Amino acid sequence: MGSDDSSFVAVVGGGPAGLLAAQRLAEAGHRVRVFEAQATVGRKFLVAGHGGFNLSNAEADAVRFAAQYGPAAGHFGALLAHFGPTELRAWAADLGIATFVGTSGRIFPVPAHKPADVLRAWLARLGALGVALHTRHRWLGFAGPRGLRLRREATGEEFTAEPAATVLALGGASWAKTGSDGTWAPLLRAIGVEVLPFAPANCGAEVAWSAFFREKVGRQPLKNIALRVNEGPEVRGELMLTDYGLEGTPVYALTPQVRAALAAGGPAVLHLHLKPDLPAPALLRKLGAPRGKASWADFLKKTLHLGPPVPTLLREVQPDAAALAPDALAQLLSHLPLPVAGLRPLDEAISTAGGVAWAELDEHLMLRRRPGTYLAGEMLDWEAPTGGYLLQGCLASGAGAAAGVLGALGSGGS
Repeated sequence: MGSDDSSFVAVVGGGPAGLLAAQRLAEAGHRVRVFEAQATVGRKFLVAGHGGFNLSNAEADAVRFAAQYGPAAGHFGALLAHFGPTELRAWAADLGIATFVGTSGRIFPVPAHKPADVLRAWLARLGALGVALHTRHRWLGFAGPRGLRLRREATGEEFTAEPAATVLALGGASWAKTGSDGTWAPLLRAIGVEVLPFAPANCGAEVAWSAFFREKVGRQPLKNIALRVNEGPEVRGELMLTDYGLEGTPVYALTPQVRAALAAGGPAVLHLHLKPDLPAPALLRKLGAPRGKASWADFLKKTLHLGPPVPTLLREVQPDAAALAPDALAQLLSHLPLPVAGLRPLDEAISTAGGVAWAELDEHLMLRRRPGTYLAGEMLDWEAPTGGYLLQGCLASGAGAAAGVLGALGSGGS
């Protein structure tokens, strides 16, 4: 590809944000070339689908939906207005992928469609639109006012492309094996773009269990619990006890609060409520019932349906838990303190916080320091909980970046 070939739009990064931007641009009549450093596109899309392939969330209130993006809620309110859950479901249906809303409110493909099926249908559509996929092509930085330095990994050959516009969608910094490794950050910092440090989001929390607890409990779930950080709001769901600490949806949702508490140097304590649906008076009344000859563990199981590993967990936190009076035990069951020593490593996180500061972009997701270059996906400084919000955010920003390009260039051939 020569430096005089400027009749195309470049998309750098073959994840969900980049692929949707490519589709939107191609549908508008532009020639689109996607450059991806890995041997195949959509790797993180496929890996994410292994844990429950939720595409989005059916939350109908636009304000509440946008609020899931925390400090970036204002930006995502605008993006979701153009490509929200309704548009996502229509997009999937157009690919031949039927969807449904689960009991949790999450949007899934029907069971017949696996992640690979969705990606296969998507790539077939891109092919039909004439989108060129250049895999094993690594972005090395900028060249001149609009050029891109690229390297063909198969041969080591470096070359420059000069597209009419560029969409960068290079991902965050977790799950590096999928290509989302954050190595693009120095390339943007080199032109003065503020890139906030990456931090783990939606990840496990480390708790300093005793060797006895790790050996006896291992990996076991706690269902129907509530969790909060310090004095913050509670989050309901299922928790998983692991050898390193805790994981599961409630932990992931509270990652920003845990991270902030740790960064401030103060204690980050997760308070676990083991019976959140039982009113406090009823809990105290049950604990005050005669135990008879039953062991403490059997009493908890019979009276409150709290079997293993709960007795071991209670003793781990308070060794004399079995000897507590009913009111003290009720307090422990409702506010079990679990001090967090740290978060799991960045590469283990489902997603990342940090990335390009929003102030570096205009309202069309174009870099102010480099006109004609637009950003999408996890490159931007945002985070959201699991439950469909992550993929929806990536796709919405991909659609937003494409809209920005089309606003500048118009439709292809026009």
